[in-house]
Amino acid sequence: MKLKCIIVDDEPPATRILKSYVEKISFLEEVGIFNDSLKALEFLNSNKVDVIFLDIQMPQLTGLQISRIISKDIKVIFTTAYPDFALEGFELNATDYLLKPIAFEHFYQAATKLIEEPKTESETINNSSDFIFVKTDGKNKFQKLLLEEILYVESLQNYVCIHTKKQQIITHSSLKNIIESLPERNFIQIHKSYVIALKQIESTDSFSVFINGKELPIGATFKDAFFYRIDQNKI
Repeated sequence: MKLKCIIVDDEPPATRILKSYVEKISFLEEVGIFNDSLKALEFLNSNKVDVIFLDIQMPQLTGLQISRIISKDIKVIFTTAYPDFALEGFELNATDYLLKPIAFEHFYQAATKLIEEPKTESETINNSSDFIFVKTDGKNKFQKLLLEEILYVESLQNYVCIHTKKQQIITHSSLKNIIESLPERNFIQIHKSYVIALKQIESTDSFSVFINGKELPIGATFKDAFFYRIDQNKI
C-alpha cells in the first residue's frame, strides 16, 4: 500500500526537488505541497496523511512546532539546512533528519525507514504470509499462489497477468491492487506495466531487466529507485 505524503517547505525550489524524489519511489504518493505551514495544518485536519516531509525554519510555525501539534500516527522526516535542530527532531520521534542539499540516495534511505518501522498486529499478520489468493474465473473462485513462484506481474488494462515458471494467471484487477498485496522488500515496480520479483532477476542493463529469458523494460520514472535497490545488493 502506498504511503500518502505531503511536503511542507517555504522554498519552492526545495519542494520541486522533494516532489521529484517522491515520484521516483513506488511506495510513496504525494497528496499535497504547501509553502504555508498553517495551510498544511488545515489540510492535515481534514485528510489522511501517512508521512510529512517537513522543513524546520518557516514563518508562522516552525517544523518543530508542527511536529508537536500533528497526530502521532503521522511519520515525520525533517528536511532542513540547519543541523542544530537534529537532536530535538529525534526527541520528537522523527523518522529521519535530512540536511539540504538532499541527495536522492539519502532521501531514499530515509523513505525506506518508513516501511521498516513496526507495523500494527493486523498488518504484520497480513504481510507475513508467503502466499496470496488470486481471483480467477467463476464466482468466489480463488487460486492460491506462493510468492516465491512469482516471476513478474504484467498490467493488461483492466486485468493483470501474474507470470510464474509454470503458468500465467490472469485476474480482473489493477497493478496498483496487486502491488499493495506484495511485500515491498521482495518486489519492485520497474515500469508502469511491470512489477518484478527481485530474486528472479537474471541480469539487467541500463534499460531492461531479464527474468526467465524475458526482457522487461525499465521505465524512466522508476529507474533511480530500481538501481538503488540493485546497488544495495551488489559486490
